[in-house]
Amino acid sequence: MEIVPSKRVQSIGAYAFAEVDKQVEKLKKKGIEPIDFGVGDPTSPTPEIVREGTKEGIEKRKCSGYPSYIGSPEFRETICKWMKRRFGVTLDPATEVSSTLGSKEGIFNFAEGFVDPGDYVIIPTPGYPPYTRGTLFAEGIPFFVPLLPENKYLPDLSSIPKDVCKKAKIMWANYPNSPSGVTASTDFLKEIVAFGQENDIIIVSDEAYIDIYFGKPPHSILEITTEGVAAVHSMSKRSAMTCYRIGWVAGDSRIVDVFKKVKTNIDSGTATFIQDGAIAGLNDETHVQVMREEYKVKRDILIKALTGIGLADCTPEATIYIWQRVPEGMTSLDFAIKLLEPEIAIVTTPGEWISDESFDGHNPGEGFVRFALVPGIKQTEEAAKRISRLKL
Repeated sequence: MEIVPSKRVQSIGAYAFAEVDKQVEKLKKKGIEPIDFGVGDPTSPTPEIVREGTKEGIEKRKCSGYPSYIGSPEFRETICKWMKRRFGVTLDPATEVSSTLGSKEGIFNFAEGFVDPGDYVIIPTPGYPPYTRGTLFAEGIPFFVPLLPENKYLPDLSSIPKDVCKKAKIMWANYPNSPSGVTASTDFLKEIVAFGQENDIIIVSDEAYIDIYFGKPPHSILEITTEGVAAVHSMSKRSAMTCYRIGWVAGDSRIVDVFKKVKTNIDSGTATFIQDGAIAGLNDETHVQVMREEYKVKRDILIKALTGIGLADCTPEATIYIWQRVPEGMTSLDFAIKLLEPEIAIVTTPGEWISDESFDGHNPGEGFVRFALVPGIKQTEEAAKRISRLKL
C-alpha cells in the first residue's frame, strides 16, 4: 500500500525551526555542546507568580471538566483589563476576545475562516512560517511582500498590485517585527489600516513580542481601530510560558466570531488552570520588566561582539532577536555554517530559511542570520568570546 500525503502537506515542506533542531542534535552527537541561538524558546524559568497561579488553579479545579473553547470568562475579562491598561483600548470580553493555544494555533488556523481556494493572503517576508503554512492549508495563495532594511522593514503597500488587492482576504502585519526587531509607528499602523479598509482586506497584527522592547512601549493596531482588524497575542515571550500554550485573538467582533467557529471545531481550548496562571501573569508587570532588562543585557553583549569583528551594527529596538547582516561575500547559509564550526559551535537560523522569495524574485532573508536571545547571560558571554575568535 502506498501512503501518499495530501497536496496540502506536500506544499508546505519542512518547518524551518525543526531544521535548526536537527543541526543542534548533529553537534551533540559529535560530543560538542553548542550555544543555541536558533529557536526563539526562552530558557529563563517561568515566573514564580505564573507557576503559583497555575498550581492554585489545579488545586481549585480538582474535578477536571473540559475548558471553555474560547477562554474562561475570568481570563477574557483579565485580557480586556490588560488591553485597557496597556493600550487604552476598550474591548468586550464576550464578543471581541477568544483564547488560543498560543499564537501559532491562532495564526495557522486564521485563514480557514476567511480564505477560499484561490484567494490571496498578503504576507510579509521574512516572517513567521505559519502565516504561509496556514494560507496553504486553506488553499489560499501567499503573496509575499519583502521587508527590507532600506524601508525600515515596513512593507511598501504601494508595490502590491491592484489585482492582488482585489483577490486578497487577509494581510498579516507583525510589529514589533520578527526577525528584524523594529517597531511600527502609529502613522504606519494608520496607513496599513487604511489600506485594508480601502481594499476590503482584513488586517491581522501578530503582536507576540509587544512587551519585549528596549525603548518606548510599542503600539497595538487596536489603538487605531477595531473595525476590520484583529490582533494575535501570546503569553509565550511576555511571561516565558512557551510550554503552556496560551494566547488570544482580539478585535472586530465579526472577525472574532468567525475565528471562534473555526476554533471550536478544531480544539477543546486551553486547560483552565493554565488560564489561571496566565491571569496571574497578566496582573503582574514586574516579571516582564525583569525579562526586558535581561534581554537587553544579552542583546548588548552579542552586538558588541558582532560589531567587534567588523559586522554591521544591527541593534534591535524590540523582540528577542538580532537580525544580523552577514559578512560581505558570504550567504546567510555560509555564515550560519561557519558559526557551527566546532571551535565556535553557535547555532543561528539562516535568514533564507525563514524568508520566501517575494514578488520581485528576491529572497529578502538572504544576507542575514537570526540570533534568538534565549541562552542565559553566562552562555551569551561565552558566545561573545567565541565570536571574537572568528576569522572572516
